[in-house]
Amino acid sequence: MSSPIILAVDTNEIDIAKRWVSQTSEYVGLFKLGLEFYLRFGAQGIKEIQNHTDKRIFLDLKLHDIPNTVNGATKQVADLKPRFLTVHASGGKEMVKAAVTAAPDIEITAVTILTSLNQMELAEIGFSGSTLERATELAKLAVSAGAQAIVCSPLEISAIRSVIPDEIAIITPGIRPLDQSKNDDQKRTMDPKSALAAGANYLVIGRPITAAMDPEIAAKIILESIFN
Repeated sequence: MSSPIILAVDTNEIDIAKRWVSQTSEYVGLFKLGLEFYLRFGAQGIKEIQNHTDKRIFLDLKLHDIPNTVNGATKQVADLKPRFLTVHASGGKEMVKAAVTAAPDIEITAVTILTSLNQMELAEIGFSGSTLERATELAKLAVSAGAQAIVCSPLEISAIRSVIPDEIAIITPGIRPLDQSKNDDQKRTMDPKSALAAGANYLVIGRPITAAMDPEIAAKIILESIFN
């Protein structure tokens, strides 16, 4: 079966990353490597993980700078050929377009509102209106600039799906199995099956798998719960 799970490989130890990838590859669709991993191991580290994954990489760098800088930064990682590469939608239309232009063969993925932020925190940094409104507008802006995928919290999936084309993938972090606590740093969460029903295409899952006693079994159980 095709897995919608993107495993968040959140570690700064490459041997641990390789072990997680090897253990879960049968049940995971893609593997997310983030900024911490990239800054420590660089392109060579990404390539080492790719050797274990048949190049199924979601490179989560969340680029956010002036358009010329984002264009140049995107070109620097384009030869790694990840499936997805993230930029912040809040960088604006021209910035997103600069990334798309720099890497036409990579699905530039726009991050709307981080799942670590709640409504009060958004207000503190100057975002007016509701989280839902801001995330939806950012998604529309990014798609108009050529983004081919959107990252949003589970609570914004339905609204965003209703205003962007079906071919644009929605990727959502903040996914937690029903039997696991939500007392962590992601404040807008949902269980896997509900997120897919709302319109998500991919689910980013980290600690429920990587912190399990047996990551392989944890990934298998979560995948089976989605389709049963």
